[in-house]
Amino acid sequence: MDAAPALSRTESIDWPAVAADLDAHGCALIPRLLDPDTCAAVAGGYDDARLYRSTVVMARHGFGRGEYRYFAYPLPDLVADLRASLYPPLAAIANRWNTILGVEGRYPAAHGDYLARCHGAGQVRPTPLLLRYGPGDYNCLHQDLYGEHVFPLQIAILLDEPGRDFEGGEFVLTEQRPRMQSRAEVVPLRQGDAVVFPVRERPVVGGRGPYPVNLRHGVSRLRAGRRHTLGVIFHDAL
Repeated sequence: MDAAPALSRTESIDWPAVAADLDAHGCALIPRLLDPDTCAAVAGGYDDARLYRSTVVMARHGFGRGEYRYFAYPLPDLVADLRASLYPPLAAIANRWNTILGVEGRYPAAHGDYLARCHGAGQVRPTPLLLRYGPGDYNCLHQDLYGEHVFPLQIAILLDEPGRDFEGGEFVLTEQRPRMQSRAEVVPLRQGDAVVFPVRERPVVGGRGPYPVNLRHGVSRLRAGRRHTLGVIFHDAL
């Protein structure tokens, strides 16, 4: 997994636009974060058990249908570099959100410093993961919470091309505001695209000032083919 293509793309991301979309819609699309060859290499590593610490069969836990595998430390270079390079601009957004909501805590500028905070609290297991879906598979709406320390933003990167490699399997985000029905957002991802979205909540400004709204994410039913996704989560697990 060559990290160079990803790092060159992260340097050209329009972070003000990402922040604006997160504020307005609760998610942001980063087109072509990974090139097709890199996507194929990452997806092709799903069957290499040496890369992973555990495998989850979703149906066994009521999570949906399909599988995902958590990477082990040391992470593949690409995954580690994505974590390190994407974290600082996301931390700036997260800190601004905390300011809006009146939350005292702040996230350090470097991912290594944030991981030290997680590891000091016993959250030492890596959380980046690779997901695989086949026909009929889906992922129930959920939040990726693994302990006391939760970095509020995460990224999912689609590794296969819709319409060519699979049908269905849309990324879905739902938002629940107080005393309102849930709002759904479907993100039209293509191969190599990334979506940035909240792990648990985001700030919204209402008539009485800012308040947090709750979000969950999932994947709709795959109708044909095979779909792989790389999930980049920035906090580690207990």
